[in-house]
Amino acid sequence: MELQEYRQKMARQEYIAGGSEAHELMHRMSSEAQRITCEINGSYHTPEELRALFSELTGRAVDETFRLFPPVYSDFGKNITVGKGVFINSGCCFQDQGGVTLGDHVLVGHQVVFATLDHDLDPARRAGMTPAPIVVKDNVWIGAHATILAGVTIGENAVVAAGAVVTRDVPANTVVGGVPAKVIKRIEG
Repeated sequence: MELQEYRQKMARQEYIAGGSEAHELMHRMSSEAQRITCEINGSYHTPEELRALFSELTGRAVDETFRLFPPVYSDFGKNITVGKGVFINSGCCFQDQGGVTLGDHVLVGHQVVFATLDHDLDPARRAGMTPAPIVVKDNVWIGAHATILAGVTIGENAVVAAGAVVTRDVPANTVVGGVPAKVIKRIEG
């Protein structure tokens, strides 16, 4: 299976059976992601070097306005897309097989987790996974230690409070917090 075919399968949110071609591709890509993230995390790099390494990780050029404070972790890498003016703080984890898209001017706090895969509840199918993308729209701020789960879209200008676990879509121009995250207030602008 080639990467483009894999991305199409993920976009359709198809179940990935353990030991399947897609599952094997995930394992191969995770080795490459580990190599690149070890390079990112292993020593000091200039902002320009970090942009180049993150571009290698994602397989897509990132804008010159992109900023990253290592360490960063990814177990796939090639299904992350970032817009302009994105800032990712230290310790973030991208389980991006199902796709993580960060729009323009997104701020990601310390140790945020993006989790795009769910294992099956049926023990006989537990080795397999079902992907669902995470989409973070423009001008979103995600606070430290938040967890964003598979299939979630966070609307423009929203704020996710520190420590929140986001299990459902977040409306634009709102602040959400808690476990599970709920709307705390609207942002008037």
